[in-house]
Amino acid sequence: MTSDEVLTTVGPRLRALRQQRGVTLSQLGAATGISVSTLSRLESGGRRPTLELLLALARFHRVPLDDLVGTPMIGDPRVHRRPVVRHGVTIVPLTRRPGGVQAYKMVYPPRVPAGEPTPQVHEGYEWLYVLSGRIRLLLGGHDLTLDAGEVAEFDTRTPHWFGNPFELPAEILSLFGPQGERLHVRARPTRPTAPAQSS
Repeated sequence: MTSDEVLTTVGPRLRALRQQRGVTLSQLGAATGISVSTLSRLESGGRRPTLELLLALARFHRVPLDDLVGTPMIGDPRVHRRPVVRHGVTIVPLTRRPGGVQAYKMVYPPRVPAGEPTPQVHEGYEWLYVLSGRIRLLLGGHDLTLDAGEVAEFDTRTPHWFGNPFELPAEILSLFGPQGERLHVRARPTRPTAPAQSS
């Protein structure tokens, strides 16, 4: 699709968006500072949209700029990343954009990593979801076992370690934010055990 063909689709998209939201040209003009005549000509194709106009309209409609111009997806969206093996753990990267939250699938064979746990501290925020098997998580003063379907979320500035000291393999999904981005799913806090009744 040429740039001219892309631009000719903008007017109908703008009109459809405005009508879906039940907004008049006058209301849209008052909210964006764009004159009603300019908006009308944009929608009818009588005026070529500029980046300045499109940004204002995308902001008002709360949609990405790509939604207004109908930019086609470029390239293969599938993530083709080679797994790496570190200390016996197979790590499969699931994201490819640099920075921001990174996603990994991690496969732990039984009793990996070997040896005594060595908690670490570093910048970031981590979210773990156990896909299968069980994982041991040391976090601060807690020693936890996470079963399949359980989630943990923590600030990685807290001393932490996780691994699979059990007899069966384990798989986890890990989301890690190097700048400390907080994620939206939280582990349920452990309920305190009731004190033993004295006889």
